[in-house]
Amino acid sequence: MASERNWAGNIEYRAARVEHPASPDQLQELLAQGGAVRMLGSRHSFNTLADTDGTLIALDRMPTVFEVSPERDAVRVSGALRYGDLAPLLDAEGLALANLASLPHISIAGAVATGTHGSGDALGSLATAVRALTIMTPAGETRSLARGDEDFDGAVVSLGALGAVIDVTLDVEPAYEVAQHVFEGPSWDAILRDFDEVTGIGTSVSIFSTWERTDVADQIWVKQRLPEAREITRADLFSRLDAQPAAVKRHPILGVDPVACTEQGGEPGRWFERLPHFRLEFTPSAGAELQSEYLVPRSDAVEAIQVVRTLAGQIAPLLLVNEIRTVRGDGLWLSSSYETDAVGIHFTWKPDEDAVRAFLPTLEAALPGTARPHWGKVSTLDGAEVRSRYPRFDDFAALAARYDPERRLVNPYLQRLDL
Repeated sequence: MASERNWAGNIEYRAARVEHPASPDQLQELLAQGGAVRMLGSRHSFNTLADTDGTLIALDRMPTVFEVSPERDAVRVSGALRYGDLAPLLDAEGLALANLASLPHISIAGAVATGTHGSGDALGSLATAVRALTIMTPAGETRSLARGDEDFDGAVVSLGALGAVIDVTLDVEPAYEVAQHVFEGPSWDAILRDFDEVTGIGTSVSIFSTWERTDVADQIWVKQRLPEAREITRADLFSRLDAQPAAVKRHPILGVDPVACTEQGGEPGRWFERLPHFRLEFTPSAGAELQSEYLVPRSDAVEAIQVVRTLAGQIAPLLLVNEIRTVRGDGLWLSSSYETDAVGIHFTWKPDEDAVRAFLPTLEAALPGTARPHWGKVSTLDGAEVRSRYPRFDDFAALAARYDPERRLVNPYLQRLDL
């Protein structure tokens, strides 16, 4: 097989072949051939979660599904569809999702399966929008689950361990506009002194820092839903955070051309043109990078950020940018915000995996023991330790055994979790 790599280029897949079925029947035929198998989405995982030495199956050539419910409060879509491709279809119907991740380039099924999220005190991860889903198991059986079904909360954030997610039904609502503001140089002491008020400034708030300095963060990005948004004035933030409104458009990484970023300066725009940090038509973030993220209960957030602040001298040489975001809690078994409002501490690293992996044990040992690493990003935490941080993991393992009794979907990543 020709070399196949993930989005960041740090993972070369070991698969003997990559298949692209064009119909459910073709997918079923592929699964009937037996052997190890994994599903491949938009390749945005920075670890070996999607890897296998058998067959990788990408659903990107399956028929496009886009069906708005008669009540216009839900939409059934292809699992392989990217959020950036779904959003204009919804907007044309006068509909919207409640939240999006920082980049729209990711597939719906892959983002949901890994608990990927955007930001907002009142906004859950992308998986919380899932109302129903259809899964084809490795045996070729099609199973449908809906919110309220016995196994639903275990099947949404699934790590790809149940089968191929053919379609997903998502909650939708009437379309709305968002305005985005960027403020520079906020005081870390002020941020941590009243963290709850800071993250409540807008519908979605992200705090960015390179940790070159420990007295101030680089930027705060505030996305405000209209017309509910309250006015943000210079005096408001300046008096509390010593922050200045950005005079020009900014990229999360200082000094990088912001052309790839969504519009700022408070100019209202369609929901999907403001909620992500990056525009679909550009390479997002830095391109050449690695990512790690740890989600901690909100009650542990200030302690966790102080840990990062203490380690700034070791972090800064490896770092492109650190982003801090909030996520509303949920009841999905393998969600990083399971049964707790959470704060995500996200690291976009320079593409030096050896150096990053050498440092991560220091960071992971210093963070609160409640920190849950993002399923699709780089971590060195022991698999048993990760598993212990999810109260329903044993239940999930039993569910996975029912969907995949021959363990064809279990790769080394999942073996590390003793799945």
